[in-house]
Amino acid sequence: MTLDSALRLRIGTLDLDVSLSAEPGGLVVIVGPNGAGKTTALRCLAGLQPLESGHIRADGNTLDDPAARIFVAPEHRPIGVVFQEGRLFPHLDAADNVAFGLRCRGVARAEARSRAEGWLERIGLGGLGSSRPAALSGGQAQRVALARALAVGPRLLLLDEPLAALDATSRVEVRRELRDSLADFDGVRVLVTHDPVEALALADRIVVVEDGQVVQEGTPDDIRTRPRTRYVADLVGLNLLRGRGAGDRVVLDAGGELAAPGAGSGDVIAIVHPHAIALHRSNPDVSARNVWATTVESLDLEGDRVRVRLTGPVDLVAEVTPGAVTDLALAPGLEVWASVKATEVQVSPA
Repeated sequence: MTLDSALRLRIGTLDLDVSLSAEPGGLVVIVGPNGAGKTTALRCLAGLQPLESGHIRADGNTLDDPAARIFVAPEHRPIGVVFQEGRLFPHLDAADNVAFGLRCRGVARAEARSRAEGWLERIGLGGLGSSRPAALSGGQAQRVALARALAVGPRLLLLDEPLAALDATSRVEVRRELRDSLADFDGVRVLVTHDPVEALALADRIVVVEDGQVVQEGTPDDIRTRPRTRYVADLVGLNLLRGRGAGDRVVLDAGGELAAPGAGSGDVIAIVHPHAIALHRSNPDVSARNVWATTVESLDLEGDRVRVRLTGPVDLVAEVTPGAVTDLALAPGLEVWASVKATEVQVSPA
């Protein structure tokens, strides 16, 4: 199964123009801010939203092509869909929910039920086939929804933020189960998420969509090490600064400048990792060539580190230990000095 698509339509203020391609066995993850068009793109692939122009082809078979007046209805597409809310039928037990698609395809009730029980066993829910959705935890319900999508043998599996409605503990468990279940699926897989952990942990290829357009795509390492927009930099936790190279410095578009060896000339992007930023209570006597007086805007605890958002001549996010927060008495509104060694600044053409 291969996917080749050019998705174009306008809905309200959203002007969607997204091209997606995928090969068998790979997981393409679409990320982007709210309202970027991620779910709309998935609905187009599912046939829930017809295109205005462009095309969708699966294994060379056209599913949607307005110019050729071709539109294959959702129920006739070789797809499975897992929605954010699961959307299980409340009046059916878990096994009958999984069997629903099989029954719609003409499989006899007993056979469909048997296959459904097998799928529940595969996803670690054996013995819960007779349970109604109301008796399942959020994580269990979402795994039933995944089994229902896989039971019909789809060639294209679409997952729309399948972990977003779960609590933190369930999310980790279901993410692991999702990764294991998808490893055995040899069709095309497309997942939509806004969670950078999901994207970086699960994806073979990441497609970043902003304002209905693809702004960057590549492997998780590509995205992590070479973000091309401020949103992507924030997504992976880096500082991205745009400017013009001037020898060994970057003149920043937002004002100020940055010492950076080999900055060259022309439009450039400068990347600074938050852990490369040192904070001081007074103007430091250090060798770092980049030193600014800044103000602490906010502090956010993330795991064993604290991300400190700073405003000043250059707006930055620094990453320090909780011990450093205590030692420096960091708090919103506090004036501090930030320093970055020039060798810690990565510069690439814009």
